[in-house]
Amino acid sequence: MVQQYPFIAPSTSNRMKFPALRLKKNDDRRLRQGHVWVFSNEVDVAQTPLSSLTAGELVLVADSRGEPFGIAYANPASLICARLLSRDGACLIDHNFLRRRFESALRLRQRLYEKPFYRLVYGESDGLPGLVIDRFGDVLTIQITTAGMERLRELLLSAVDDLLAPRVIVLKNTSGLRQLEGLASYTEVVKGNLIGPVEIEENGVRFLVDPVNGQKTGWFYDHRHNRALAAKLSAGQRVLDLFSYSGAWGVQAAASGAEAVDCVDSSEAALALAAANARLNGVDPRIRSVRDDAFEFLQRARQERRRYDLIILDPPALIKRKKDFKAGVEAYRRINQMALQILAKEGILVSAACSYHLGRDTLHEILRATARHLDRTLIFLASEGQGRDHPVHPAIPETDYLKAFFCAVSTSA
Repeated sequence: MVQQYPFIAPSTSNRMKFPALRLKKNDDRRLRQGHVWVFSNEVDVAQTPLSSLTAGELVLVADSRGEPFGIAYANPASLICARLLSRDGACLIDHNFLRRRFESALRLRQRLYEKPFYRLVYGESDGLPGLVIDRFGDVLTIQITTAGMERLRELLLSAVDDLLAPRVIVLKNTSGLRQLEGLASYTEVVKGNLIGPVEIEENGVRFLVDPVNGQKTGWFYDHRHNRALAAKLSAGQRVLDLFSYSGAWGVQAAASGAEAVDCVDSSEAALALAAANARLNGVDPRIRSVRDDAFEFLQRARQERRRYDLIILDPPALIKRKKDFKAGVEAYRRINQMALQILAKEGILVSAACSYHLGRDTLHEILRATARHLDRTLIFLASEGQGRDHPVHPAIPETDYLKAFFCAVSTSA
C-alpha cells in the first residue's frame, strides 16, 4: 500500500493526502542541491511503488527516512518520474498557486522589457516544470510537455487568463517531449479567434508570427540579444542567414543596413513569412529567399566561389538525445567548416547551437579545430547564450542550453 502524508493547505481547513514517493538512501543529493527532477531509478519502489501512481498525479517526495522534500507531480511511465512544484509540503497546488508563479514571472519580464513580447514562463527556471508560455502582446502561446502540467491544464489556463486577460490563447502542444510522457500532440485555440499571423516587435524591427502553424510556439525569443549584436555587425555587409525560418536574423540585418541578405531555409512556408517580414520593414529589395537544404546550399556556394561577410549559422538541435552525440558533433563540425569556406577575409561567423547535449566547450573546440584545419585564424569576439527571458536555474544545468559564438577571421598568421 502506498504511504500517505497528510498536510493542511494554507487556504483551506480540509485535510488532504498525497501518495508518498520515497527515495533510496543517498539518491536525494540532486534535490538537496536545488534540482527538481526525480529519476525512476532513485525511487524506493519497495516502499512506494511507482506502478501504483497515475500519470500527472500529485505526490509528496520524501527522502529515505521519510523527511519530505515537497510536492511534485509524477509520471511512472517516464524516466523523469517526478518534478517538484513546491518545497512546501503544506502548499495547495491550485489557481492561486499558479497565479502567484505567473505573477512572479511577469514582474521579472516587465523589468527586463518595455513591450509585451517575451517568453513569459520558462519551465523549471520559473518554478513551473513542463510549461512554456510565449507572449505576443495580447496573444499567448502555451506549450505543455509533461503529464503533470497537462493534468493542471484547466487550472493554469484559468490563472493566466485571470492575470493577463489575453485576447487569444493557443495551446501548441506539439513538442516531441510529450511522446516521452505518453501524451498526444495537438494544437488548439482555447480562447478567442486567430486568423493569420500576429505582429510583434524585436530590437525595433517588426515581425509577423504564426502561433498556430509556425515552428514550436511560433517564434524563437531566445536569440533576441544575439540578433541585436549580429544586426550591429551587418551594416554594409553581404549576409547569409542559414536555417533562416521567418527571417528573424536576416530581416534585422537588412534593417541595420546590410548590403544584401540571403535567407536560406528548407520550408516554403517559413520563407514566405520571411518575405512578408521583409516587406513589413521595407527591406525586401535587399533580401533574397532561397529554398534549399543548408548543406547543399553551402556546397554550391563554394563551387561558385561566392563569399559572404557575415554568416549566421543557427541550425535546429542536431543532437536531440545522448545517443545522437557522435553523429551530431560531426554534423556541427561539417556545417561550420562549410560556412568558414565561403566566409570572406575579415568576415564574421555567428555559430549557434541549441542542443543541450553539445556543451559550450565542445562547440568552441569544433570552431577552433575546424579553422586550423582550413588554415584560417579565428578570433572570438563574443560568447553568448540565451535571452534574459530564458533565465538559467543554477542547480538545473538543463535550463542552460543555448550557445552562440561570434568569430572573426583574423588577417594575422
